[in-house]
Amino acid sequence: MYSFSTQVSCGYDEAIEKVTEALKSEGFGVLTEIDVKATLKKKIDVDRKPYMILGACNPGLANQAINADPDIGLLLPCNVVVREEDDGAITVAFMDPQAVLGLVDREGVEDLAGQVRAKLEKVRDQLN
Repeated sequence: MYSFSTQVSCGYDEAIEKVTEALKSEGFGVLTEIDVKATLKKKIDVDRKPYMILGACNPGLANQAINADPDIGLLLPCNVVVREEDDGAITVAFMDPQAVLGLVDREGVEDLAGQVRAKLEKVRDQLN
């Protein structure tokens, strides 16, 4: 698998706020917010349930990753998806850095990916 997720017992907008705050508590900032619902409506006139991609970055860990392999930026930032399901439930899904960074064959990257995953798991756990 390339992700792990949880469902939260709050509304969509509140979930985005909670995720953003939980990410901050683990040293991540949100670099990008991609509102997929709005983008698809504007570009191709498709209606979707709310769906937001948050591009999360922990600067210290990102710097270590880039030092290990300058091309690793192609795999960054760590994306977090907040989406509304058909039944109205809100899912928060996290990119699994161990799966993604496992593509990189450089010393130290595997350990770094484990550190990032542990932090993202703590974020997930704060949401419940």
